[in-house]
Amino acid sequence: MAVKVLVVDDSGFFRRRVSEILSADPTIQVVGTATNGKEAIDQALALKPDVITMDYEMPMMDGITAVRHIMQRCPTPVLMFSSLTHEGARVTLDALDAGAVDYLPKNFEDISRNPEKVKQLLCEKVHTLSRSNRRFGSYSPAPAAAPAAASSAAPTSSFASPAPVRTAAPVRAAAAPAAHAPAPKRKPYKLVAIGTSTGGPVALQRVLTQLPANFPAPIVLIQHMPAAFTKAFAERLDKLCKISVKEAEDGDVLRPGLALLAPGGKQMMIDGRGTVKILPGDERLNYKPCVDITFGSAAKSYGDKVLSVVLTGMGADGREGARLLKQGGSTVWAQDEASCVIYGMPMAIVKANLADAVYSLDEIGKHLVEACV
Repeated sequence: MAVKVLVVDDSGFFRRRVSEILSADPTIQVVGTATNGKEAIDQALALKPDVITMDYEMPMMDGITAVRHIMQRCPTPVLMFSSLTHEGARVTLDALDAGAVDYLPKNFEDISRNPEKVKQLLCEKVHTLSRSNRRFGSYSPAPAAAPAAASSAAPTSSFASPAPVRTAAPVRAAAAPAAHAPAPKRKPYKLVAIGTSTGGPVALQRVLTQLPANFPAPIVLIQHMPAAFTKAFAERLDKLCKISVKEAEDGDVLRPGLALLAPGGKQMMIDGRGTVKILPGDERLNYKPCVDITFGSAAKSYGDKVLSVVLTGMGADGREGARLLKQGGSTVWAQDEASCVIYGMPMAIVKANLADAVYSLDEIGKHLVEACV
């Protein structure tokens, strides 16, 4: 059965091009279009699409407001189109908070010059989102994060002004705890390493906002994300969390209570002295940043003193790095299927028998506190 898609954009050109690209795939059917957020809500209720592509800036009602209403009335996976700018990153993160599942850059030149590449990427995203957990089950909003004082590690910019604390996007209610999810063992970990992709921005927010300011271990975060987005994402997390969060820079030193986010488009490694190395993104690698690379460097530098966590995401990035960590005696956790947006990366960990424990998203932050001494 074809995946039914609703295309929402106020630009007639963009609606036509997206519709043409999707309709060229025989397994995708464009069932309707809308020119603003209000029309999008009405069409979503009437047509019940499997996936919605959504622009942000539209007349009558913007895309983020439309996403909030859709998630309340007829939860449907939403793919946002956004610009690769700092403001575009802020808007995209707002959309993910509102309930959107994923995003793609809105680049008219790419659509004109690289139609095959754009078609492949867009169709892959649509098919993946149609299978996401966000389409099914009951939904429960995440509790609002407690306001945190501005961290001294927070970068200063025009975007760094105080923002209202938002609730995280709704996620599928967690099932009963997995049978192979024992209580965590307490250990003097030297590093917590968390890798994630699709669904990761909201998942990381839910986990990190549970950690106290005096969390005893340094943290590194590897989120598949464009270069223009990671600084804005780190700033957002820093405002919402009690711990400090910043985009990692070459030469940063790991310390307790600080989470360093791998910069988009580059690779992050850690040496035995606790110093972060930021390297250019290797074009031969699919992911920049890559979870496997950071996990692998952590395994080499810290032996059995790493607690690694693989959260929601497409593909299998993190599996080989987790294998190296396990070989060195470190601990590997995976997010459970029920609470994942996309059960890809955690599934790869579980299927390879690398997971020491499988926890629901809302359990992970609590267990991190319990495990680290």
